[in-house]
Amino acid sequence: MQLLSIIYLIASVTFILGLKMLSNPAAARKGNLIAAGGMALAIIGTIFLYTDDSGQSLHNYGWIFGGIVIGGIAGTFSAKKVKMTAMPEMVSLFNGMGGACAALISISEFLHISSTNKGFTLYPPLSKLGNSINGNITLSTTNNDFIFQLIIIVAGLIIGSISFAGSVIAWGKLNGKIKDVTFKGQHGFNLLIFGIVFFIAVYFVIKAPASIDLGDNAHLFISMITKNATPIFFLLFAFSLLYGIFFVLPIGGADMPVVISLLNSFTGVAAACGGFLYNNKVMLTGGILVGAAGTLLTILMCKAMNRSLKNVLIGSFGGSASTGAHNAMVGNYKEISINDAAVAMSFAHKVMIVPGYGLAVAQAQHVCHELEKMLEEKGVEVKYAIHPVAGRMPGHMNVLLAEADVSYDKLLEMEQANDEFKTTDVVLILGANDVVNPAAKSDPSSPIYGMPILEVEEAKMVIVNKRSMKPGYAGIENQLFFQPKTCMLFGDAKGVLQKLVGEVKSL
Repeated sequence: MQLLSIIYLIASVTFILGLKMLSNPAAARKGNLIAAGGMALAIIGTIFLYTDDSGQSLHNYGWIFGGIVIGGIAGTFSAKKVKMTAMPEMVSLFNGMGGACAALISISEFLHISSTNKGFTLYPPLSKLGNSINGNITLSTTNNDFIFQLIIIVAGLIIGSISFAGSVIAWGKLNGKIKDVTFKGQHGFNLLIFGIVFFIAVYFVIKAPASIDLGDNAHLFISMITKNATPIFFLLFAFSLLYGIFFVLPIGGADMPVVISLLNSFTGVAAACGGFLYNNKVMLTGGILVGAAGTLLTILMCKAMNRSLKNVLIGSFGGSASTGAHNAMVGNYKEISINDAAVAMSFAHKVMIVPGYGLAVAQAQHVCHELEKMLEEKGVEVKYAIHPVAGRMPGHMNVLLAEADVSYDKLLEMEQANDEFKTTDVVLILGANDVVNPAAKSDPSSPIYGMPILEVEEAKMVIVNKRSMKPGYAGIENQLFFQPKTCMLFGDAKGVLQKLVGEVKSL
């Protein structure tokens, strides 16, 4: 066990080091590999070195390695096949699998303690039972250990179930298979389900052990906890899944990055519950790191949107219900030709590119990088303006551009970019919409009012590439498109950029 403790310590250090390296795109890949190596070391150490208090080691190696092989093949295949535009839903789905794992751990442990007479402290009355029963059950004068174990099991079940169900719904919404669902009284309905979950959880923890009346027959302990507590436990599981579904259903697409980050933190907390349950230090460390990182990222993203987490969760921002005046045309727009756009950028001193989800959908990051290099050859300064919630998951645009080998030094965060727009000649917007909408600053009636945006209207000229004039993911019209200095360049981002590259090359 001493060697296993050392292995767990090493693995925990790799998790912390890997997370630290993820903050820098240049070191992110290496950090990910280091953390993955630590996890592999912890898994191998657990399989071959772990022993319980009675000295028994793990068995059923066929099932263990069978699961590892199947999961490893499925994960590798999925990661290699996924398109960059589908990365958000894959992240959401994989996160959901983590939540499901945590919930299954809680279910497994509950079924274990309700079918065996080993491994936990009995509830009083203890005065009739002495210090041991048949040499199998260790008794104590308090029920604190057992109550704590039940609390951890229940917490892992609830949080893991919500994370699993919510992540699956988020996955469906991101790939378009599930639409936003809203109905009258929805928030009250969700609060009712949450209240039921909370009530059942409290009732279970208080009543499950208290309902056991051992009397003079110690063997009745197992049958009584199984009979009285099992239906309540699985009722709690069902309502937790139901809450996870209805929790995410009404949340609009524009809030999906925040929701994914929040669900990720849920999975981390649920994994930490498993660490408490098994007294496994590396599982506890990993869960806490994921939970803390997800929570901090959620807070930062809410700050970037100038909205509270409560408003994100119940506000339905970006939902399909956004209709009316905000979807109506607010003026006339003008188009620009490929040739004119190429000339404007080729003879500019500074060009800022604002990537959005449209760039990801078109898989146009590589040709965008090619355009960047050609403009730089002509002496044009080219930088990228990145909004914190652009795309469909945290850091989506950063990952997208990193894949195309765009230098990290050219990626400007929102505050930096806003400082430079006033000295920018041309802004090229590729598929971004809501994150450049001036209504966030000028229209108090707009659903996005107060959200910090990229202030592209400060530049001398704005070129917007979109497929059509349809509203963005938030479902509201963009006032930027109708401003005098804005020109629309319609078409698929990849096709438009390829034509721009050809025109710039010919100049």
